[in-house]
Formats: sequence, structure tokens, C-alpha cells
Amino acid sequence: MISDCKIISHEVISRDYRKIRFHAPEICRAAKPGQFVHVQIPSLSDRILRRPFSICDMEDDVLTIVYKIVGVGTARLADAVPGMMCSIMGPLGTFFPEPEEGKIPVLIDGGYGAAATLPIARRWKQKGILLLGARTQDDVLLTEEYKACGYDVRVATQDGSVGTKGLVTELIPGAIADTNGKCVFYSCGPNGMLMAVGKLSLEQNVECYLTLDHQMCCGVGACFACVVKVKSDSSPDGWRYSRSCCEGPVYPAKEVWYA
Repeated sequence: MISDCKIISHEVISRDYRKIRFHAPEICRAAKPGQFVHVQIPSLSDRILRRPFSICDMEDDVLTIVYKIVGVGTARLADAVPGMMCSIMGPLGTFFPEPEEGKIPVLIDGGYGAAATLPIARRWKQKGILLLGARTQDDVLLTEEYKACGYDVRVATQDGSVGTKGLVTELIPGAIADTNGKCVFYSCGPNGMLMAVGKLSLEQNVECYLTLDHQMCCGVGACFACVVKVKSDSSPDGWRYSRSCCEGPVYPAKEVWYA
């Protein structure tokens, strides 16, 4: 669906990170954890393509997205003010499946990838662990929101400014041990991190879902700009291209092609 949504608030979280909230009742009522929306940036008439953003929250008819200013589109979005209207398409894509009874969700995120898994913490009854990786303390986001949801938050930064010094993947063995292996991984972040998480989950025989939200153009599967490699028994090479905007962005780690 496409809805005209009014901006309710727009705030700075940290350095280049922003949180924007829209009144979007129809989208919020249909959305599930892991899905995304495609936003037409205000005052960007010279670039007709929408921009994809993970859904960070969808409670009380309010759609929240968290983003980082990285290019022209997000720089223009950063200028948007409350009261402005945005055309938003969504919710789009696949979503995270809830774990079986007795399994504990372990969320493994990099930077603002934490926005994509926050709906899990807010909506699912079973509480778990957040493993958050970042370059510096400025890239550590939403930890208080996760704690308020009852999550055990563990942080790793590459420069050691917050939490453990190192990569977020170094925190995974501890989470597996603390859950006695009765866990399910849900992960969103940089592609290199996701590949590492996926491979580790297969080695440890842990169920895992990865958000492979590659750069998207159309958002509806027509342009094939956002393809990722997944395993395929019918292909002579053992893999095929999958459109992450409609067949993803959430993929079981066991279906991803790692070669």
C-alpha cells in the first residue's frame, strides 16, 4: 500500500543518526518485525526513486525509522520537519519468524541495524539478548530501548570506547553458552558481519535469520537491482539470484550462498 503520512517528530540521536516518526496507521497495523518501507523523500523531485528504511517501530499508529546521513537522499530527509507529508509504500518484504517455544531470541546487529530488530523486542513475549557491534560509541544506538523491553544488552566497539573491544561476532559464543544453545539468531548490519554470523550459525547448528537489505531501487521486485545469492539445487553452479526486496530481506542463514 502507498500512504501519505505526516511527520510527527524528527530528532537527532547521535552525530549523523536521526529518528523520524510518521502518522501511518494502515502501514503500522499491517507491519511485522523485519519488514521495511519505501519512502519518497520530500523536496527530492530530481530523483524519483524511493529510499528503503527498516521499520524500527510501528506502535499506536506511529511508524518510526532510524537512519544515518550517508548520501543525497538521507541528507534531504534530514531537512524534513514535523508537519510535512511523505509518500510511503509498505510494509514490504519478508519478516522474522517467531522462535519455537523454549527458544531464546539472540539479536546480533551492527550499528543502525539495531533498528530492524527492535520490533522483535517490543512485540514478542519471549525476551532475549542483544549483541550490538559498532565502530565507536557514537554508533551505539537504541540500547536503552532494548533494556526497557527486558533485553540483556551486550556491546562491542572496534575502538573499545564502549563495552568489549572487538567485533560483535566475538560475543556470540557467550550468548550461545548462556542460553544453553537454545537460541535463534536474528541479525541485521553490514554485509561482512552478516556473512560471518551466518557461517557461525551453521557451524554451531543454531537457527539463524539474516536481513540482507541490499541497495534497492523499485522495492517491488521489478528492477533486479537488489539481488543476493542464495542456494539452488536446480542451478548448475549451486546458487541463484534472489530479489531481496520481495523474496527477502529476511533470509534463513542456511539458504544463503557464502562462497
